[in-house]
Amino acid sequence: MIRVAAVGDVHMDVDVLGRYRPSLEQLGERADVLLLAGDLTRHGTVNEAECVAREFGDLPVPVVAVLGNHDYHSDQQREVTKVLAAGGITVLEGEGITISCRDVKFGVAGIKGFGGGFAGRCASMFGEPEIKDFVRTTEQAATRLQAALLSLDADVLVALTHYAPVPDTLLGEPLEIYPFLGSYLLGQAIDSAPTALAVHGHAHAGVERGVTPGGVRVRNVAHPVIRQAYSVYQLDTASPGRTPVSQGAGRGIDSLSHDV
Repeated sequence: MIRVAAVGDVHMDVDVLGRYRPSLEQLGERADVLLLAGDLTRHGTVNEAECVAREFGDLPVPVVAVLGNHDYHSDQQREVTKVLAAGGITVLEGEGITISCRDVKFGVAGIKGFGGGFAGRCASMFGEPEIKDFVRTTEQAATRLQAALLSLDADVLVALTHYAPVPDTLLGEPLEIYPFLGSYLLGQAIDSAPTALAVHGHAHAGVERGVTPGGVRVRNVAHPVIRQAYSVYQLDTASPGRTPVSQGAGRGIDSLSHDV
């Protein structure tokens, strides 16, 4: 088994420092890797990124992240990424990484993603240039995610995004904002590879569990949804692909409860 810890939408600033760290100190006993599903900061500033690095850096397991829309707000995403990298956090944007976990090659492909909506109720490449640019951004993100997944030589594959790849995990969010919460194109990219698990954030009022049309388990790990410092999911390395998550798949192995 590979044990994957994940959380998103932690929205760090100085007033949040120390809230997650007590649970993270025992992370090495509970997980092999930690995934951060975007919206790591409140407004995307360098100072906030430094708070993220202090809270989630220097852990006993590798930490892999994608940025979210909040992390882009101040147009300092490059500087934010540099601060996180200096703190030992790998930030992916259309790339993949392979991590050795107990003689197993664990692959993570990550990208922020974008909106656009879901099959039957989605934006299309038609009309004004602004709409075309919106859809093109999602198409490019999905293409890069697919390429990253297919490029990885790994025993177990996980897709990490901020925006949702399926509507299942948006249940509870207003229907009117679904197009701004994710895109079915991300789900198609995930289904194009032997992906074991897809992890995202962004949908604070959504639910944890979902599944792509191709059968990949999807987990919304936004902190307001999981309501703990992180959730842990067990991936069966002997059965890669569509049925990887351990019994009790919504939570996998529950992490330490830590209200933050």
